[in-house]
Amino acid sequence: MSALHRDLLTTDGQGAVPVRFVGPDGATDAGAGGWAGANGFKGKPGQILPVPDGQGGFAAILVGTGETFDPLSARALAARLPPGLYRLEAEPEAARKAALAFLLGAYVFDRYKARPDRDGVRLVAPEGLDVEAALRIAAACALAREMIDTPAADMGPLQIETIAREIAEAAGAAIAVTTGDALLDETYPAVHAVGRAAAPHRAPRVIEIGWNLERADLPLVALVGKGVVFDSGGLDIKAAAGMRNMKKDMGGAAHALALGRLVMQAELPVRLVVLVAAVENAISADAFRPGDILNSRKGLTIEIGNTDAEGRLILADILTRAGEHAPDLTLDFATLTGAARVALGPELPPLYTDDDALAADLLEAGRAVGDPLWRMPLWAGYRAALETEIADVRNDSAAWAQAGSVTAALFLQKFAPTTGSWAHMDIFAWNPRARPGWPEGGEAQALRACYAMLKARYPGS
Repeated sequence: MSALHRDLLTTDGQGAVPVRFVGPDGATDAGAGGWAGANGFKGKPGQILPVPDGQGGFAAILVGTGETFDPLSARALAARLPPGLYRLEAEPEAARKAALAFLLGAYVFDRYKARPDRDGVRLVAPEGLDVEAALRIAAACALAREMIDTPAADMGPLQIETIAREIAEAAGAAIAVTTGDALLDETYPAVHAVGRAAAPHRAPRVIEIGWNLERADLPLVALVGKGVVFDSGGLDIKAAAGMRNMKKDMGGAAHALALGRLVMQAELPVRLVVLVAAVENAISADAFRPGDILNSRKGLTIEIGNTDAEGRLILADILTRAGEHAPDLTLDFATLTGAARVALGPELPPLYTDDDALAADLLEAGRAVGDPLWRMPLWAGYRAALETEIADVRNDSAAWAQAGSVTAALFLQKFAPTTGSWAHMDIFAWNPRARPGWPEGGEAQALRACYAMLKARYPGS
């Protein structure tokens, strides 16, 4: 399952039109004579000016950068350039980053609406670019975005399982799936409680992929993803506006699977466990209720204050399962809280970890690849907001704490592995506004940053 065509990049540059990135200072000296001035091209961000060659084609394409060239802006090229073959004129490292950005911007979700012109723009691979690696990264992001964009009717727990099986099979990895009432037998009570109200063909399940596990000499990395395929809010039902985009609430699972595929394709020298809980938070006579007390795999009891705080419940069980592998590093991805958006907006996901070195590595990797994160505190003073008189913990923090993303992370910390390091990304996984290269809809966030960090930590031979 992928929305990326391999021929977007080519090593044959014959006939390619140069793309020149031009700032305000170079707008009048861009090899285009007076054409730029005559057409009001001033090198501003977002400006694109084709320069005719006098024979019905183009001699060059001028692309405005503003004062500083941001290679990520090349995401817009696939959507804005006329059909043709192009080569980027930029410093080698910037050109390589821009080429990957071009691939990210070429994603189109066309499952339900034909896009006959989607392959009209192609790019010559810049010198030094590892084409296969770039295509794998872009394809991983496309996989996550396509899963998120697909409506819940066509992306239920079974479909997530099917994708996980395809990924495992391609890598020669082991996969185990526990479904429905078997979750109780296998001690995933919180996952079962959240998903039990769904129709039988959309039964909840825990998916576990294991790769390289026989290599006891290698560090173990666990990737954990929240897979709520649709979140009605449960009995604490969401308003219509809040429910509209809840097909994206499985974005954490999509990220964990896509990142896991990348790790296995690159054959990083690690043991890998990918854990996903795929459920639908539905409404029926069997739905879990406000006031219920749930058991968890860890043995902690959880008082339900709000059935719309369900993601942390399923993560509690699978984070506990991750801990049973004694991982050296655990990364979890979840579209967990609206409070994260209030704090940082849709484009900057919060990062939570108590490991300063891991935080520094993730933030630096995010800056290097243009996939930003912002570290938020696991503020100990708010732990009291999770206390309750009749259970070990509550799933909705007391109102006085207010910091909903922080308290959600503190809840997860109670279940996170105690070996190695743990980081939690509260991603939005969505572009709420359309712009060239960033269509409205599913978005991969923190995926490239985490992959860059893993490659740096585990570089292999």
